Amino acid sequence: MANALDGIRVIDLTVWFQGPVAAQHLADFGAEVIKVERPQGGDLARGVRSIKAVPVGDWNQYFLVINRNKKSMAVDLKEAGGREILHKLVKESDVFLSNLSSENLAAWQLSYEELREINPRLVYAMNTGYGPFGEITKPSFDMTVQALTGLMARQGEPGQPPIYLGMGSGDAIGGLMAALGILIALQQRDVTGVGQYLDASLYGAQLFLGAPSLQGYLAGDKTLAQQRSRTDAPNPLWNMYEASDRWLMLCLENGDEHWSQLSGTLDDEALAGDERFATDTGRSGHHAELIAALDAAIANQTADEWMERWRPLGIPASPIGNLEELANDPQAWENDYFVETYCEEVQRDVNVRGLPVGLSKTPGSVRTLGPELGQHTEEILTETLGYSWEQVVELKEQGAIL
Repeated sequence: MANALDGIRVIDLTVWFQGPVAAQHLADFGAEVIKVERPQGGDLARGVRSIKAVPVGDWNQYFLVINRNKKSMAVDLKEAGGREILHKLVKESDVFLSNLSSENLAAWQLSYEELREINPRLVYAMNTGYGPFGEITKPSFDMTVQALTGLMARQGEPGQPPIYLGMGSGDAIGGLMAALGILIALQQRDVTGVGQYLDASLYGAQLFLGAPSLQGYLAGDKTLAQQRSRTDAPNPLWNMYEASDRWLMLCLENGDEHWSQLSGTLDDEALAGDERFATDTGRSGHHAELIAALDAAIANQTADEWMERWRPLGIPASPIGNLEELANDPQAWENDYFVETYCEEVQRDVNVRGLPVGLSKTPGSVRTLGPELGQHTEEILTETLGYSWEQVVELKEQGAIL
């Protein structure tokens, strides 16, 4: 079966997470992604064996999963021979993707201005920290950018520390944005015959991540800027509640029909008939009292028991699960959001996240996990760029390749 991105070649000069995951999305759907790494250890993510100093499994899931379906070429860009290799590869490629500094790229003769002269059809994609314009130049990390965007300031209870969303959420969204931008630019190139420069920054991605609240604030709702306690939620029917065994999330509009439907399931006639809560304005005006009453009522049953009551009525709610439950959720496995694949490092099948997008005719797939450092260097030099074996040996002696 053909892949959606067959015939697209991507130079992936990225490190850590946001840039590599952008290229991973393209590789999943069949693009030939060549990860260019320094011979001295490669991408620093190859050394990640823990998260926050806590070991994670017995294989390097951080690097191997986000660099799956890729080839690795180890090239020293400080050497003239290494830069020559990259320039030749640019001539034969469709996309150049990097999240390294513009200063480093310029020093290696890999600026946009230089590469578009070599290949006018090239899509030159950057993952910067804060965008190509403005005065912010400090290092960017998922946590620090999330702090800057105001996302953390809205999480948690008033008077308590802000909460980091976690899971590299900004990097993950930034990678998706970069992949989207690349596909848009490739489509435009097919129309005009000319490539272009694009930037998908971590800052811009996290602003988009907070879009609903951010847009509400820009439209005038200044209450969206601060933390707000669940006990002070203006709509008590859209809130978190603690059942007898765990928390659940209830999501109902504050309408009379919805209240009638919900209150009929609570085994509390006094609450259902309370005049304070009979109208939407009454429920909003007495939201703290209603939340306290719902706290008491919902605490009497388990989350699953509430789901059994509410599901037939179409009441949108869900227990707040954990990663252990998620990892065993048939819904995730049946849709290939999780898949099993072979890991050479530990020589067994391992579970990995799959693809967030499914195509009926040209689906993506996880074919291989991340490559060994420089695994495909000789193959690319001889088969793609036409180097002779004598030239390959000479480049190795020069230290230009691994």
